Amino acid sequence: MYPSSSSPRRPPQPSIHTDLMLPSDDEHVDSSGRGVTVGDDTAHPHNRPADRAASPEPRAWMIRGLALLCACSLSIGSHYGSYFLGPLKSRLNREIGTSNTEFSLLIASYNLNNTWTPLVGGLIAARLGTAFGSILATGLIFLGQFILLVGDITGSIRTMALGLFIFGFGVSPLAVVQETIIVRFFSNHGLGVSLAFGLVAGKGASFVSAITSVPLSENFGPHAPFIVSTALAGTSFGINLIYVASSQWLARGAGIPPEESELRIKRSGVLSQVENMSQQDAINRVAARRKVKLQDVTKLGDVFWVYIAVNVLCGAIWSPFTHLAANIIEQRYDLSELEAGSKAALLLAGSIVLYPICGYITDRLNKRPIVHVLLMLSSVLTLICYFWLALPPGLTETPVPGLISFGLGHGFSPLLLVLIVPHIVPIKYVSTVLGAHKSLEQAGSTIAQTLSGLILDKKPKRPLVPPQNVTASTLSSALEGLRALRNNDRAIQLLLDGFLLVNVLQLLGTAFLWQLDVRRKKRAVKKARAAYYQSLLEMNAEENPEADDEPLPSDDEDEGGTSSPRQDAGRMDSDEQPLLPPPPRTSTTAPPQRRYEQRLARSKAELKRGKIFAAIAAGVLVFAWVFFLATMWFNLRSKKN
Repeated sequence: MYPSSSSPRRPPQPSIHTDLMLPSDDEHVDSSGRGVTVGDDTAHPHNRPADRAASPEPRAWMIRGLALLCACSLSIGSHYGSYFLGPLKSRLNREIGTSNTEFSLLIASYNLNNTWTPLVGGLIAARLGTAFGSILATGLIFLGQFILLVGDITGSIRTMALGLFIFGFGVSPLAVVQETIIVRFFSNHGLGVSLAFGLVAGKGASFVSAITSVPLSENFGPHAPFIVSTALAGTSFGINLIYVASSQWLARGAGIPPEESELRIKRSGVLSQVENMSQQDAINRVAARRKVKLQDVTKLGDVFWVYIAVNVLCGAIWSPFTHLAANIIEQRYDLSELEAGSKAALLLAGSIVLYPICGYITDRLNKRPIVHVLLMLSSVLTLICYFWLALPPGLTETPVPGLISFGLGHGFSPLLLVLIVPHIVPIKYVSTVLGAHKSLEQAGSTIAQTLSGLILDKKPKRPLVPPQNVTASTLSSALEGLRALRNNDRAIQLLLDGFLLVNVLQLLGTAFLWQLDVRRKKRAVKKARAAYYQSLLEMNAEENPEADDEPLPSDDEDEGGTSSPRQDAGRMDSDEQPLLPPPPRTSTTAPPQRRYEQRLARSKAELKRGKIFAAIAAGVLVFAWVFFLATMWFNLRSKKN
């Protein structure tokens, strides 16, 4: 029997999983005991629904819908411009003369700026505000697409690379602005669903760009895809100007407070108290989540660094293949450009459906292993794709099963890399980890994309032997065609084998990450139980002062006739109360600070390893830039040089 109401009090027993739900720095508790987040307009008495002088609810929802439509429209141009080039690789080679390396440099020039912009995304949002930040981001995207169009018309690869480089500047800040707008209007009205709509809209635009670029080129001229991409980027820029001009009206209609920039345009006097308390709440929330403190990464422990390594490997096998797949299957399976482009679009179709499903599953099950299980499943599915494509084409005959497998695996895996973060680091470090995760993933993508182009341009070592009794002109053209064909076949096989090998490493890294997380959880439970028993002993000593002078025996003292309190409790009769009742399996009495420390570096050796891994991560970022710039210097110079 366990203690009744007359027995000593038990210490509080919060769940071992409550460390995942600790309040962040932007949360507090109001006088009623309700948790309130900074930026939650219901936190202010004047902004609560009962006191709000707002429009009727149906009209407010219509206004929020318009704001969501504006937010989703901002990223359509950027997502379309990110993926329409892949299916056009063969046309660019035929009409402009781009080599495999030059095409890979085009894609890498877009990815390059994403190696550092995620690290400062929150700072940009906080400093510039939604209005100016959105105009800057969409303006850079529009300018980059326009320069890309000019480069395509003039046939200048260097101009196209410059356009994509400028285009990449605006992508990460635009994501922050889009999330800020959605959080502002939907913080208490289905925020998760609204963010999912924003993600799905972007993925839908990516799928449409991949499936329409070749038909546009064939039916309306070679420049048509570039014109459409530039027009969509301009449309996003125009919609953004409309949103900035009407944001005050939208805010009033939805019953939310104005932003700082809106108040500066509108006000002629001193801000009211309510306005002072609520200005830029949405920006601050998003900026807080995206604010990166680089000095914190060294103390996040081994689990974090394995996660970062997995991100680098994911970047190496995801993005480069989505851009090169159309050309690879076109040459490997002897398909037309139209057939190859439509089949390669399957790689981007999965995210449209699987993003919401993945979010629903992880929310419903809400257990740590489910994210690891899904991440392992994703890795296996992409591995099946590379294995299928690496087999002889005469054996498989079609690339569709492999492409479907990749589309399913990649369809939810980027979301999992975000969902897993709160499980491996304390909440206060989530923004730092998310910035590092995106930055290192793009670094891996940039390195792999550049290296893929060099591999595809690799020349065969053994020369072809010319046949006898053939004219010189016929022989020259025949040898050139055979040489190119053999070069492509061997280079594509080598590239697919490389993707397969990296995918195996990514699968092993994902499994190792899961194992480390399980070990860390077991250590946390062990520490929690030890803290529980210690607190019981301290409580018992406080309620029985006369026992303070008696030394407590050790747990392993069996031979001296004295036993531990736990052993005495085990030998008590069934009608006696045990001195130390067993704790629940999922309980802990560790204070919040200790629970934070359970997911940080536990020893000086682990902290030292963290510094070494941080230096390696910085080296990866530097190498991505140096490798790209060196390759560009030797491959994107003018034809005259």
